[in-house]
Order: sequence, then structure tokens, then C-alpha cells
Amino acid sequence: MEPDVPPRALSAEPDPAPSRDGAADGVTRARRTRPREYLQAILVAVIFALFARTFLFQAFQVPSSSMERNILVGDHLIVNKFLFASGGGGLLSRLLPHRAVRRGDVIVFKFPEDPRRDFIKRVVALPGETVEIRDKSVYVEGMRLPDDRATFSDDRVWPDDPKLPESYRRRDQSRPFTVPPGSYFALGDNRDNSYDSRFWGPVPAENMKGRAMFVYWSYPLEPAKRRSVKELAAIALNFFRKTRWERTLLPVR
Repeated sequence: MEPDVPPRALSAEPDPAPSRDGAADGVTRARRTRPREYLQAILVAVIFALFARTFLFQAFQVPSSSMERNILVGDHLIVNKFLFASGGGGLLSRLLPHRAVRRGDVIVFKFPEDPRRDFIKRVVALPGETVEIRDKSVYVEGMRLPDDRATFSDDRVWPDDPKLPESYRRRDQSRPFTVPPGSYFALGDNRDNSYDSRFWGPVPAENMKGRAMFVYWSYPLEPAKRRSVKELAAIALNFFRKTRWERTLLPVR
């Protein structure tokens, strides 16, 4: 009985070997594809970084000693930008936790007198509250606040004497002040060396950038917009020796 399929169709024949030209074309395509994949990965990383910096987190270098001893000059902080977001019903507001500003929060904000500068202070009084300073102690709604985070470098207490310079009087004495709606009264932890709401008033909510979360790097160096090659070389040479490793990932409280 003859088979339905011709005998030659049942015998396996090896696939024709690819030509050298075909192999070369494949290698060329792979070489062309690889840089494109790298470029795509870089673009995705850049877009994510811009998104995170705009909506989620931002790095901030502490420029002054106004928050010592809790936060030092040269501390590099991560600031949570979405925590104080008003919500608004958007997708991000539903996915990310947010809340109102609380007393004791360490905030980063645009300086009301010069929005190009960023300040960092601690909130001591909320909108509608009456704050007063008597002999260096802070009172809110007539109740004395604990000074567990505050430090004082000067034992002198300046009285509320009109003959004294206003900067001295305001440092240690402040008459009752009611914080307006949508604003916050903020002080530096280093109370005798801080330019804060005692001198220029409350922080408007629209100036708020976010809440300081933790120190990601600490190096004893004043902030600068530009550094010389010599300064950068000095930082690189002293990176391991001068970095304050004990402050790495230190939460801001």
C-alpha cells in the first residue's frame, strides 16, 4: 500500500544555514538597538527624577546654624513635598498620604521677604492661635510650650525696654500675636541665633515647600551656588574623613 505522503516528505532535512550576510545584519541591528535602549532608560530615569523632584521629594542643604543642635550646617536633607499638599481630588492626592501642618513640624519654605531663598524652621503656632514670648519661653494660647528641642547660647534675658534695639527685645520678649489664617509662626531651635517669625512675621502656607524628613549626608561645609575646582577636590579628598557618618539617615524630629 502506497503511503499518502511521499517518502521524501517524511525524512528530516537540515534547515539551511543562515548566510553570513544575514548574521552580519542581525549583529548590526543588535548594535543599533543597544544605544537606543540605553537612551530610553536614561530618558525614563530623567523623567522620573524630574517628577519626583517636582511632586514628591527634594534635597535641601542647611545653610545656617539657626536649627542647631538638632540640624547642623552642612546637613543635606530630604524634604517631603507632598505631605502638606491640599489634596484637590487628583490622582496623586488619592495615592499619597497628606495632612495639615502640625505644631513641631520642621518645615522648609520660601523666605517671605525674599522667595529666592529657602529657610528651615520649626512650627510653634498654627493659624488662629495666639503666640507670645516671655523671657525666652514660648506661650501659645496662654500655655507654655516645652523647650525640649530649643537651645540657648546666651544666658542673658533682654527685657522689653524701648531703649534697647528692637532685635534684642524681640529675641527674648514678644507681645501676644494672633497668627492669621493660612499662616504659621515658626522659630529656629537655636533661639538666640535665629532670624525667624519673631522678626519678620508668620510663614504663608503658599510659601511652604515641605517637611524635612531625614539627613542623607552631612559634611561640614557652607552652602555655595558654585565651587572652585580646588574646593571640589578638597571635598573629594576629605569625603570619608570629614563626612559625619553618624548623621547619615538621621530622622529630623
